[in-house]
Amino acid sequence: MIAYVTFGVDDIKRAERFYAAFLPVLGYQQERYQGDLSYALPVESGQAAVLPEFYVKSPFDGAAATAGNGTMVAFEAQNQQQVRDLHAAAMEAGGVDDGQPGFRDAYGPNFYVGYLRDPQGNKIALFSSNPNEAGRDG
Repeated sequence: MIAYVTFGVDDIKRAERFYAAFLPVLGYQQERYQGDLSYALPVESGQAAVLPEFYVKSPFDGAAATAGNGTMVAFEAQNQQQVRDLHAAAMEAGGVDDGQPGFRDAYGPNFYVGYLRDPQGNKIALFSSNPNEAGRDG
C-alpha cells in the first residue's frame, strides 16, 4: 500500500496557491509542518488515515527541486465537469496545461482526464471514470 507521495518544490507559496485551487474541492485538508505542506483526507477520531497522503516539500538535501520525467500523481474527481472546473482553477492558480480535459483513445471509454503541471513542473492528472456519464463512444 502506498502511504504517501511527495513532490519537491522550490517555492512553497506558489505551490500552495496551485494546490489550494483544487485539492480542497476533492476533500483534502491542508496542514503545514516545518514550512512544508501536507494534504490528507479527513478521518474521524480513532480511525486510520485514508492513504495515500500527499506532501509538497523543499528537498531535504537543499538542492533545487526537479520534476521527475515520467512521474505523475492522479487525483480522482467526481465527474467530467469537475475535471474541467478543477483543471481551469489550477491553471488560474499558476499551473501549466499539459493536456486539456477530454477522452484519450489509449484509455477506456469512460476515462476522462486533464493534465497539467504545477509551478515547479510536477505533472498532475485530474480524472473521472464515472460510469453514470456519457463515455467517449456515447
